[in-house]
Amino acid sequence: MQQVLLNIGTGATTLIDAPVPARQRGHVLIRTRRTLISAGTERMLIDFGRASMLDRVREQPEKVKMLFDKVRTDGLMAAIDAVRSKLDQPLALGYCNVGTVIEAGEGVTEFRPGDRVVSNGSHAGVVSVPKNLCVRIPDNVEDESAVFTVLGAIGLQGLRLAQPTLGETVAVTGLRLIGLMTVQMLRAQGCRVMGIDYDPQRLETARQFGAYAVDPSASDDLVMRAVDFSRGRGVDAVIITASTESSEPVSQAATMCRRRGRIVLVGVAGLKLSRQDFYEKEITYQVSCSYGPGRYDASYEQNGQDYPVGFVRWTEQRNFEAVLDLMASNALNVAPLLTHRFPIERAEAAYAVLTSGEPSLGIVLEYPEARSNKGTESRTVELDGARSQGVAKPIVGCIGAGNYGGRVLIPAMVKAGAQLHAIATTNGSNAVHYGKKFG
Repeated sequence: MQQVLLNIGTGATTLIDAPVPARQRGHVLIRTRRTLISAGTERMLIDFGRASMLDRVREQPEKVKMLFDKVRTDGLMAAIDAVRSKLDQPLALGYCNVGTVIEAGEGVTEFRPGDRVVSNGSHAGVVSVPKNLCVRIPDNVEDESAVFTVLGAIGLQGLRLAQPTLGETVAVTGLRLIGLMTVQMLRAQGCRVMGIDYDPQRLETARQFGAYAVDPSASDDLVMRAVDFSRGRGVDAVIITASTESSEPVSQAATMCRRRGRIVLVGVAGLKLSRQDFYEKEITYQVSCSYGPGRYDASYEQNGQDYPVGFVRWTEQRNFEAVLDLMASNALNVAPLLTHRFPIERAEAAYAVLTSGEPSLGIVLEYPEARSNKGTESRTVELDGARSQGVAKPIVGCIGAGNYGGRVLIPAMVKAGAQLHAIATTNGSNAVHYGKKFG
């Protein structure tokens, strides 16, 4: 199968031939039909890979402390080797996937082969996804709409934390994919919405969705525009879906809010804030976590332990369902957000659009139609030079290529003169990476 990987050391994206993942307990094996490139997260990862080492240190100062700790405990050369190995590790891109179930792993009763599902699977021909991160797609929702579900759930979780009520005035700062979907969901909630962005195309799209759209650079006083729009009261809530190092969006949001207003950060923003802005109005500020409750909880995501609906009404999976229900009822229209389509074979051209500055919103990768629902793709990939050339060396196979296997064990065996014959691992891209690297 084909899979898109990012070299975090250089920022280069590549399309590789990787083995199909094996069926796992509690997971669903899915043949991909469409994936959506996340313009925010994936562009950020590529930019990070292309940044200088100094810029990376500035962006992640906490990692510098970890590096110094490594130097103190293991020595300078070990620390340098660890950094090089980490930067050399391939990263699977993508988390917005629509596909058809091939197999359901042991313990999975919610899905059957042939089901059309949304998941947070990567840009790959076949993905293995925990069952709590999959949702069945309604029959009247097309693939090209359903592929926006995961990003919609990110916006929906921010909306839930903002707790808007019918008739309230809410500002949305940042009108890319998540912001524009948030605008529509707020409108469906019965809110009056103010959309803030610098891009004329995105502002016009927000207007089409019923928002009062404002360009801060063209406005004499953005705060006064917000006050006027809220009939002199200040907005009830601000949802920030922009991504910036600046603290201005948060400070601006505090100034726009009424007393006891709410600010929710869905995107990324600086946190150099003025206490006075929040203190006098008793403003609530909260950071939203991805798709919702359950995110980064291994017991929920990996072990499949759902939260009782009576105590946690909206988990990440149920947020996926809610977004799909909005699409099915035509309350959420994502068709205007799709600007580019590429076959998976042209994935690198798709990422060139993302990084070139060419106007774009939703970039979708299309996968070849499956001939059947059976997993016929190979679970092995033979690499060039993988066969023995008759040299009298010990021939070894390795099961596992995680942190220790890939960074310590395999290099040590090759250095000792062994010929690496095969690598078996649950992460097929790791097997391909280390197979190519060590022959």
